[in-house]
Amino acid sequence: MRGESVKLVTVLLPEAYLEGLDELVRANMYPSRSAAIRSAVRDLLKKELWERRER
Repeated sequence: MRGESVKLVTVLLPEAYLEGLDELVRANMYPSRSAAIRSAVRDLLKKELWERRER
């Protein structure tokens, strides 16, 4: 994220999602909830949007 502009986004998530995010953070797979969510959004955009543009 260095050098990238970031914006604050408020998202409502079910409790089960938050528990899962916290588990990933506790397992040191991500440094924070935000990092895990950014990774998930990036993967979604890559799959659903960016790869389609390359076809």
